[in-house]
Amino acid sequence: MSQPDVLHQAFELGFTYTRSTGPVVGRFLTELKKRNIVGIKASDGRVIVPPMEYDPDTAEELGEFVEVGQQGEIVSFAWVREPRAAHPFDRPFAWAMIKLDGADVPMVHCVAAEAESDVATGARVQAVWADEPRGFITDIRCFELV
Repeated sequence: MSQPDVLHQAFELGFTYTRSTGPVVGRFLTELKKRNIVGIKASDGRVIVPPMEYDPDTAEELGEFVEVGQQGEIVSFAWVREPRAAHPFDRPFAWAMIKLDGADVPMVHCVAAEAESDVATGARVQAVWADEPRGFITDIRCFELV
């Protein structure tokens, strides 16, 4: 029995559009490029970092930016013993919830540490900046223990 002819066409999937970050996330990323960290004040006065466009409780539009510190406290963490290719380090490190000074809501970022025993809830950390900030969350290369 002969094989039927199969039609085929080379095709490359692509997305021909770009997406704007908008005024809130855009401001956050622009500030990171300047080595500043900003949050946004929620309707109840809490400072949220990274900033959100809308209040998580009331859905009210938010717009009052607040500069926060570059140091903070580890609220919780997970130690990564065997990093994968997509991770920020090729050696063990921690993912941590970090409540920056002046913020009320913690953000997730990586913490460089020599050993899991060095990382603890309540430990103080300091932002370490990329050599050439470009306006991405990776402008904060990592946090290090203070």
